[in-house]
Amino acid sequence: MIHFLSKTSRRALGSTVLLRLDFNAEDIWRLEASLPTIEWLIRRGLRVVIVSHRGRPAGVRIKNGLPHGRDAKKLSLRSDAETLARLIRRPIIFVPHFRFKDIKRSVAAAKRGTIFLLENLRFLPGEERNDVALARQLAALADSYVNDAFAVSHRADASIVAITKRLPSFAGLEMEKEIRHLTRLIRRPKHPLVLIVGGAKAHDKLGILKYFRTRAKCFLVGGGSANTLLMLRGIDVGSSLVDRAAADQPMFRAASRFPHLILPVDWRANARGRILDIGSKTGKIFAREIARAKTILWSGPMGYIEDPRYAKGNLVVARAIAKNRRAFSVTGGGETVSFLKRHKLDGKFSFISTGGGAMLDYLAGEKLPGIAALKK
Repeated sequence: MIHFLSKTSRRALGSTVLLRLDFNAEDIWRLEASLPTIEWLIRRGLRVVIVSHRGRPAGVRIKNGLPHGRDAKKLSLRSDAETLARLIRRPIIFVPHFRFKDIKRSVAAAKRGTIFLLENLRFLPGEERNDVALARQLAALADSYVNDAFAVSHRADASIVAITKRLPSFAGLEMEKEIRHLTRLIRRPKHPLVLIVGGAKAHDKLGILKYFRTRAKCFLVGGGSANTLLMLRGIDVGSSLVDRAAADQPMFRAASRFPHLILPVDWRANARGRILDIGSKTGKIFAREIARAKTILWSGPMGYIEDPRYAKGNLVVARAIAKNRRAFSVTGGGETVSFLKRHKLDGKFSFISTGGGAMLDYLAGEKLPGIAALKK
């Protein structure tokens, strides 16, 4: 049983909460999603110690508790503290070191409602090793723990899993929304159910292809995933992006023969014949299927959306979903969400997940270590 923050008394949390968030995004949309949880805690007079990460640091050394090295500056969370302070209109105390005894004293002496943000936890090797000693140091800073970082809850890190064995643990407000909406999509989807699959990493989509094989009316496939499936069907895709790792998987080869798999019938390519977007005919076919759906899941762009010339197919799909107001529509992943925000279409979806890989794993029926840890 997961204990949700929304149903938790102030007394059960103590006076200080360790809050796991995810700042690992190119823009601030994940940070914005965490604001309701932060505000919920502050309104109740709790001290909040935020922990998070950014990137995959290399060559970082810790000397006297301070991180050193090129990535130490490049991947610091100092700018995130400034951004968060601006968004929440409150001062944030950024802690640039890992001298945990000093941090504990500072937190204990702070007024109720004070917010701290610790430096990038991935500067410490124990974070990705799910190190018990690191979890013990983090736990000493607070009376309770809240996970509101769904996007990294498919990782067994110290601040995601090991920490839950040291403190009373709760799911934050955004985490609760993720679990509720994604569970609805898995267990109670209204039919017809349409899945839209794109992006470069076709192997990431194997789980949902398998899980929804008998549940979905159809799969609409674009991007590198479509190129890979077209190749498996014997179509010459030239130098187009394909996922060789996925092509070698028996499940993916079987998926290429699914009768309800709808692949592009035309495409936009560059001068070298490299497929970079679905074509106008394909866009119309996809839009027609989307219009009939009552549940829609979209994961991954239809083309090379960084170039506006090859983002037309993605826009056709996004607008078709936005137009279908009777459908329960879900999407996630950094590229797709950023695209929707640029075109002011994000508000047209029923739910936008903060997760990319985590969303795919959850929808494929896999156990996410971070969520499983909250159940213990």
